[in-house]
Amino acid sequence: MKFMMTMIETMDDFAKRDDPTQAPAYWAAWMAYSKAIEELGVLHDAAGLQPPSTAATIRLADDKRHVQDGPFADSKEQLGGYFVVDVADLDAALELAARAPCASTGGVEVRPLLPPQEPSD
Repeated sequence: MKFMMTMIETMDDFAKRDDPTQAPAYWAAWMAYSKAIEELGVLHDAAGLQPPSTAATIRLADDKRHVQDGPFADSKEQLGGYFVVDVADLDAALELAARAPCASTGGVEVRPLLPPQEPSD
């Protein structure tokens, strides 16, 4: 069963990415986590995201595009990346999510993927 684990990071976590004193440990933790999941043979896909300041959110209202710079949600925590894993069940996905570097500072949302949908006639 495939699950998406979305990595929720704090703004302090994002700041560590570019801080010369904290970046090596930050990236080493993520590389170790990624390698561990890959070695288990359950990794389907994964990617990190650029900081929230690079995001844009679009909404349609009255057939007009309304674009907001940055993420739509004004929050102290933002989406930092994701992993898609193929594991036996939710408990297995939660076990992997608990090992994520951001689990202790931000969080990890774990959600099953929808199965492929058949086109309707």
